[in-house]
Amino acid sequence: MMTTNTKELFVQQNIFGLGRDNTAFAQHFIGNSYLNPLTNPAETTVFLANITFEPSCRNDWHIHHAKSGGGQLLICIAGSGWYQEEGKEAVSLEPGVVITILPEVKHWHGAKKDSWFSHIAVEVPGEETHTEWREKVDDEAYNQLG
Repeated sequence: MMTTNTKELFVQQNIFGLGRDNTAFAQHFIGNSYLNPLTNPAETTVFLANITFEPSCRNDWHIHHAKSGGGQLLICIAGSGWYQEEGKEAVSLEPGVVITILPEVKHWHGAKKDSWFSHIAVEVPGEETHTEWREKVDDEAYNQLG
């Protein structure tokens, strides 16, 4: 496990950099996150961004909807985090782990309590895609993880 509890050490490990405060999506996160776009939507149909989560930060439950195609890929690059689909056990996220999230699957992802975490999020192109943000991840359930 790559627990990284200091920001200074994490910044050294996070090869794509922190980016900027993720203010556009802050209402869908518990804690602070950072967004560093890696591709320009005007230049390609595949959007990639490095998302960084401070310790205990996680996004809300959400679903990536699509008429066809769609979904999301998470490529874990630094620190240690969690991914969970509704009705399933949480999966530990470590550098090198790749998660395939199919469209219409309710899920959340974020950092572990004691570690910074970063992943590259790949929005899979599709037809009529959009994200539906749902409820917050329950603090009690989150605090019982690992």
